[in-house]
Amino acid sequence: MKKHLFTTLALATTALFSSAGNASAQKVEKLFNGKDLSNWKFVVDKDAVPGDQVYSVRDGVIHITGSPFGYMYTKNKYSNYKLHVEWRWVNGESNSGIFLLIEDLKNPFPTGIECQLHAGDAGDFVLLSGSDLEEFNVRPGKERPAFPVVKKVNPSSEKPAGEWNQANIFCKDGVITVYINGVYQNTGTSKVKEGYIGLQSEGKDVQFRNVTLTPLN
Repeated sequence: MKKHLFTTLALATTALFSSAGNASAQKVEKLFNGKDLSNWKFVVDKDAVPGDQVYSVRDGVIHITGSPFGYMYTKNKYSNYKLHVEWRWVNGESNSGIFLLIEDLKNPFPTGIECQLHAGDAGDFVLLSGSDLEEFNVRPGKERPAFPVVKKVNPSSEKPAGEWNQANIFCKDGVITVYINGVYQNTGTSKVKEGYIGLQSEGKDVQFRNVTLTPLN
């Protein structure tokens, strides 16, 4: 187990430096322009309220109410990129997520991989609506859970509520590598190599800023 974990960490670190080198030569795209959400579309559970009542911009920061459930997602699909996202909890620790490689825009959970942001669990992978990762295995005799989880490998590297956190996520040929505040947390391997990117409404208020994407060669 230790040998396998060391190999995984070594490969992830190698991938990071390789990807970062490629990313530095590419143009950074601002998925959030700091002014409005014109680059995004919205899903609200059961279409209970208009999207602008859940997702909004104030003082250059994205505000997501957390209720009703749902997510905002990019108008375009992406593959092979470094995604940088900063988030913080407004009124105490809560729940949210970054959705990756979204195939199907279902309501309220898409088919895709969630990089969990739930307080204490940031960096876990949650497999939504039938999505899969090679790293997830169902134990013999057990049914597949409704929301399978691939746990992060290191203790929480999150900051206290009210402080800004950073997620740097590398997606390369379906391999997703996650760093939370500079600490390696997880690697997942998907057969899906392209999809929309989303930010989740689930729980209480959460804020996002500096949502950028850098293509990887």
